[in-house]
Amino acid sequence: MTDSLSNESGLQRMAGRLAGLAGWRRLAVAAGLGGVAALALPPADLLPVLLVAFPGLLWLLDGVRSRRGAFAVGWFFGFGHHLLGLYWISFALFTDIGRFWWALPLSAVGLPVVLSMFTGLATLAFWSVGWRGLGRPLLFAVCWAALEWVRGHVFTGFPWNLTGYGWVGVLPVLQAVSVTGIYGLSLLTVLVAALPAALADPRVPGRRAAAAFLAGLALFAAAGAWGAWRLSGADTASVPGVRLRLVQPAIDQRLKWDPAERDANFQRHLELSAQPASRPPTHVIWAETAVPFFLEYDAARRMAVAAVTPPGGLTITGIPRTTLAPSGERLYTNGMIAIDGSGAVTAAYDKFHLVPFGEYVPFRRYLPFGAIAGNGAEFSPGPGPVTLPLKGLPPVSPLICYEVIFPGAVVARGEPPRWLLNLTNDAWYGRSAGPHQHFAIARVRAVEEGLPLVRVANTGISGVVDAVGRVTARLGLGDLGILDAELPVARSASTVYAAWGDWVFGLLLLSCLVCGALARHRS
Repeated sequence: MTDSLSNESGLQRMAGRLAGLAGWRRLAVAAGLGGVAALALPPADLLPVLLVAFPGLLWLLDGVRSRRGAFAVGWFFGFGHHLLGLYWISFALFTDIGRFWWALPLSAVGLPVVLSMFTGLATLAFWSVGWRGLGRPLLFAVCWAALEWVRGHVFTGFPWNLTGYGWVGVLPVLQAVSVTGIYGLSLLTVLVAALPAALADPRVPGRRAAAAFLAGLALFAAAGAWGAWRLSGADTASVPGVRLRLVQPAIDQRLKWDPAERDANFQRHLELSAQPASRPPTHVIWAETAVPFFLEYDAARRMAVAAVTPPGGLTITGIPRTTLAPSGERLYTNGMIAIDGSGAVTAAYDKFHLVPFGEYVPFRRYLPFGAIAGNGAEFSPGPGPVTLPLKGLPPVSPLICYEVIFPGAVVARGEPPRWLLNLTNDAWYGRSAGPHQHFAIARVRAVEEGLPLVRVANTGISGVVDAVGRVTARLGLGDLGILDAELPVARSASTVYAAWGDWVFGLLLLSCLVCGALARHRS
């Protein structure tokens, strides 16, 4: 009992010190705690740091005396979080720093500045409602998770580094996203991580605060036990008659579009695709914009691709595509095509969710520069998620690069696919945290939808993920080579999340609000 009181009084002293900070010291600590929270996410995966970051943020808010102060604390927390979590985005500019040097501060600092508005609004809403007692962590989790959802949807959305992604390395707990989606897992994670703040709240009896925190840990223990049971019963079978060859050429982004290197890069793809194997592949898959030519209009190069296409199979590759609009304007898209052994294009797809400033420029008429990835030209969006029938394969939902990060928006609901195919080019970001985060996010889409996912990247990480998120085959970041792998089967039944989407998350938000209101009145 003495030790318990000592620990409790120590938390109270810490809470008092943080609440007593003012001015730049309060904001600096908020930014530092936001950076600490970023370490919970891939590739660091230090999930327990959230038990420091979120209680610390709540204690800082205890000392705030104005709405402006509440917003500022949340904004600085978010700034530290995104500054560390998204530092790698600026690496893309170094592929042509002579042209894009001016955009470096906008990328490195400007994006965290904008994204931090959402955390500022979350803490402002939390502080303004002003619940006390055990209702506080419930309210805080609702505000935080709701603003994560908003960030993932407004202005085309940017749902990167959501708090729930910290569980990617704990596969049994990650199974919860098959029910709640990633936003629901974020909500529960923030709730439990914020509960230790109640241990230092003099308005909450110590036993009640400790019981609430232990109940939160028990919730995740139960989720992990259920997830382990789900994993143990998951189908390990593969689609019969299908063997995929994933080609990872590891081409430096500075050389990818170099006119003097393009033919050599194309030849590298052909040579890797033609390598012998004890069990020949049935289908070959190349990465996003693997061919830097308008391949549909280049019969000679299509025949070269056909020569390495397995008999009766296909080569699937990302390419730039161009068409004429009815107005006569020439449109460019970031696309994918499938080529058979005769050199014919049997299927095509165009990316629909484009990267702002990378593939198109918002408010283009007011800005004096073009998109970075298109060398100044802009891509046009495709029609949206589609399900493609491909020869010798189950129907697939193709996703190019960025499209895989959007929960609930990776399949056409009217015609469900049996697997996800993600073509990407993470060479823009070098050997940074970005490709690791991207691969982790893609794994979560597989669990949410109950569908296997195949990911093919120019420089990695390429791999195959089954319908419960297990990586069955993988090529590491920067590795040059091929990966011959089976295609796992989809789950026989749809997941709850695939059927209901974010309605489950909405129900969780409402439940937390009701429980928080009850706990507040009881306090």
